[in-house]
Amino acid sequence: MESTPHILVVDDHRDIRESLAAYLTKNEYRVSTAAGGAEMRKVLEASAIDLVVLDIMMPGEDGLTLCRHLRETTDIPVIMLTAVSEDTDRVIGLEMGADDYLTKPFNPRELLARIKAVLRRANSLPPSHKPKRQGQITFANWTVDTGQRELVGPDGISIPLSTSEYKLLMAFIDHPNMVLSRDQLLDLTSGRGAHVFDRSIDNQVSRLRKKLETDPKNPTIIKTVWGGGYMFAAEVMAP
Repeated sequence: MESTPHILVVDDHRDIRESLAAYLTKNEYRVSTAAGGAEMRKVLEASAIDLVVLDIMMPGEDGLTLCRHLRETTDIPVIMLTAVSEDTDRVIGLEMGADDYLTKPFNPRELLARIKAVLRRANSLPPSHKPKRQGQITFANWTVDTGQRELVGPDGISIPLSTSEYKLLMAFIDHPNMVLSRDQLLDLTSGRGAHVFDRSIDNQVSRLRKKLETDPKNPTIIKTVWGGGYMFAAEVMAP
């Protein structure tokens, strides 16, 4: 029974929570529900959750705020529920790290299919060696401050990183000395809901190398593994 995926549905509408819980339970998932952020945190503290279905439009802490909290503190996949008119919120949700989205009203069968797809991708990812790293992280004389999202070079000068470059660097830092394929890097940084092509990872790696490597054409930190992907070869020191 414990191997059955555990889904957390977060929505302030009781009828939606209960109907989704009943449908997912019928399809052999374990399900918990929460009406908002406070209840969500209690469930996360008490249970091992495999995926969160998260509504955007909620009073108090909205879904975007909660999605940001989940991405900063966990690796739990997130599927966001949005209204048809919320294109901007949908895009922001994906940029914050949501793995997929679904617009209301929706067919529960489509949500079920998306849950299965996101869990399948999540289970294919290599596990981090340690819990999500926070604070001051150092590697190859570089320092990353995760609180400020700041990269400081060996000379003490701060190097600006775009959001995509920062996410890519943290994906590497969380999986040092592991070969990561382009698909895995996409899932770790963007989620398949972003609809980006795998070759965009090559461009992001190239930009990151230009900022990190002494000789970007002969990299020693982010190495290419031919036929496999990329590997972060530097030793990572974190609190």
